[in-house]
Amino acid sequence: DLAMATASREFQIFVKPIGAICNLDCRYCYYLKKQHLYPKGESFRMADDLLEEYIVQHIEACPTPLIHFSWHGGEPTILGLDYLRKIVALQRKHQPPGRRIINGIQTNGTLLDEEWCCFLATEGFYVGLSLDGPREFHDRYRVTKGKKPTHKQVIRAFRLLRRYRIPCDILCVVHDQNVRHPTAVYRFFKEIGVQHLQFLPLVERRVDGGLSPETVPAEAYGTLLCTIFDEWVRQDIGRIVIQLFD
Repeated sequence: DLAMATASREFQIFVKPIGAICNLDCRYCYYLKKQHLYPKGESFRMADDLLEEYIVQHIEACPTPLIHFSWHGGEPTILGLDYLRKIVALQRKHQPPGRRIINGIQTNGTLLDEEWCCFLATEGFYVGLSLDGPREFHDRYRVTKGKKPTHKQVIRAFRLLRRYRIPCDILCVVHDQNVRHPTAVYRFFKEIGVQHLQFLPLVERRVDGGLSPETVPAEAYGTLLCTIFDEWVRQDIGRIVIQLFD
């Protein structure tokens, strides 16, 4: 076997061990379509031998004492807790002496419960949680396969994560609806106790080269950022980390 080359600098890889499979059907999601690239009946779950090989290679390639893994999807919690326990066991098996491994997981939160949070807290996971602001803006696009709203479930997940003191970064997709209400969106996040926040602009290109109706208009996105910045810079530096501003 060829030895894995160590990278010359720190890097980040988003691992998708369940591919594009998700339990939601968010109207603006570009990634759900990827499942059609695979033959019918194919398992999207990363096989155990490939998972172990990936973990070994990632550790060997990482040049820093702290080794960071980022588990994404689709929706990675669909894999089930036993799969995550397997990940942690394989990391322990291959962890070099004197080095530390940390994990991050990006989730829609709808499947998180006490058992999940107990595991995530015990194993020191960082969690990215998708939440697009107040109910009327979140539920506009972030719905189940049966077109049911998900805001209530995500808020429940956020409160569970806080109760278990799990570090949680909120990812807010900025689309054509919530972009018009920057102050309401930001104050909602403040009221529920968000401490880490990212604003991700939705830009969805159509086949004809135009943009989808859900795409955030550029000027409106700028206005949202400026409006939120003006409040954040006066009141919230040191209390709320907003990735773009920090």
